[in-house]
Amino acid sequence: MNADLALLQPYPFEKLRALLDGITPGAHQPVSLSVGEPKHPAPQLALDALIDGLRKVENYPSTKGSEPLRETMAQWICQRFDIDGSHAASIAEQHVIPVNGTREGLFAIAQCVLDRQQNARSVLMPNPFYQIYEGAALLAGCHPEFYAIDEHADNNLDTLSDAQLDQCQLIYVCTPGNPTGAVNSVEALQRLIEKAHKHDFIIVSDECYSEIYREASGPPAGLLQAAHAMGLKNFERCIAFHSLSKRSNLPGLRSGFAAGDASIIQQFVQYRTYQGCAMSGAVQEASIAAWADETHVKANRAAYDQKYKAVIDILSPVLDVSTPPAGFYLWPQLPVDDQIFTQRLLQDFNVRAVPGSYLARENNGLANPGSNRLRLALVAPLDECIMASERIVDCLSTASKA
Repeated sequence: MNADLALLQPYPFEKLRALLDGITPGAHQPVSLSVGEPKHPAPQLALDALIDGLRKVENYPSTKGSEPLRETMAQWICQRFDIDGSHAASIAEQHVIPVNGTREGLFAIAQCVLDRQQNARSVLMPNPFYQIYEGAALLAGCHPEFYAIDEHADNNLDTLSDAQLDQCQLIYVCTPGNPTGAVNSVEALQRLIEKAHKHDFIIVSDECYSEIYREASGPPAGLLQAAHAMGLKNFERCIAFHSLSKRSNLPGLRSGFAAGDASIIQQFVQYRTYQGCAMSGAVQEASIAAWADETHVKANRAAYDQKYKAVIDILSPVLDVSTPPAGFYLWPQLPVDDQIFTQRLLQDFNVRAVPGSYLARENNGLANPGSNRLRLALVAPLDECIMASERIVDCLSTASKA
């Protein structure tokens, strides 16, 4: 067996199942705000294209993806991130490749680019974080090193030291952040790109929440946008990941893409050819339909905006919460232990959430930044989010009297 497998830690939802094992949920309608799985309707146009595309299963799909798929992705990149449309053809040909969801791609890119023989073997990643980053680093023979994140996303990147960057081969950035919802500015991303060239590392930007932003805040910047604006037409040292899971409510489609540095994408195509993970032709057809339409995405954002307004109004009198600029999470600090509160919330009120400590790590003697926080995924219907918020208020009241 690969000895590095022993380094992997239990996934947060494995720990959550163990925490809640044996608890009888309260006699209320169940509401789950634990898993970040969108529950809004998937766009019919994508479902129709998926069905129409089933004939494509008679052929082997290309690892690189079909030309129409890559063209659609490239056009979307240019439109969304203020890149001159004249670059769309070269992006489609050299700079983009479909992946079977960002989880698969974010893991695979580390296996492709990391060199376990180098003296510099660390992989920087946010804390709290998406645990795939950690597993990807460990199974590539490298060392995960965490940098704390909060609502001040730019400062989180700017405070990385030269010593940290000298030892780094790759840095994962998540913007908008999971679970903070904070976004990095173009300027902060450009400063990081300059450091990547100075210290010789690659930036992998997880932007799967980029289209779930508050309309009042406006669209978040992206890594490719920052690189292009500073004259890096080939996006050197930059790879961004995008997904249809959150944007288009299609988590089961397993469809996204990686885009950026042409030399890295070329090697990634070769790696994935050997790995045998080409996207099915039917999924490619559905993806073309979804990436080409923005109407359903706007409706999706409006639904989340409505939920945030309702939930914040209920929770703000008892918790320090505010609407994040993007994403679909709340990340409140609790006045009580996060694991005990999660158990009480299920036992007494039949609401599922995730203890914040399960999404982060103690690091270099510093406390776990998720301790006594709660991650709430506002993915349930509006009425259920309202019910859950009211029950959280009641649970806090009960906990304070205990």
